[in-house]
Amino acid sequence: EVKLVESGGGSAQAGGSLRLSCAASGVPFDDAEMGWYRQTPGNECELVASVSSEIPTYYADSVKGRFTISQDSAKNTVYLQMNSLNAEDTAVYYCTVDVDPNSDYEPYPMACRELASRDLGYWGQGTQVTVSS
Repeated sequence: EVKLVESGGGSAQAGGSLRLSCAASGVPFDDAEMGWYRQTPGNECELVASVSSEIPTYYADSVKGRFTISQDSAKNTVYLQMNSLNAEDTAVYYCTVDVDPNSDYEPYPMACRELASRDLGYWGQGTQVTVSS
C-alpha cells in the first residue's frame, strides 16, 4: 500500500520561503519517481519538480532556481524547499509517485484531482500554499 501525506503548507509573504514535506509509506525510493504537482490558475495541473534515480531532476521553468526537491530515504520523506515565493506560487501542492508528465512537460489541462482519478501512480491529498504581498 502506498500512502502519501503532505504537510508544511500555509501562508507566506512574497519573497519568503516554505518547505513542504511528504511522508511516504510503501514507496521504494530507489525505484520510484517522486514528484510535486500543483493546481494552477486556469484549472491546470502542473508538474513542479520530480526526482528519481532514472532521469535527471526536473524543475518547471517557473520555479527553476527558486525551488529544490529532495528526498530522505531513511525518513521516507520527500521535500520541496520553496524560496523567493511570489503570488503565482499560490496553489494546492500534491506529492506524487510515478506520475508521468504531460508531453513536453506542459501542464495537464485539468484539475489535479481529476488527473489523480485517471492517471497511473499515486497522489497525496494536497496542501495549500498561499503567498501574499
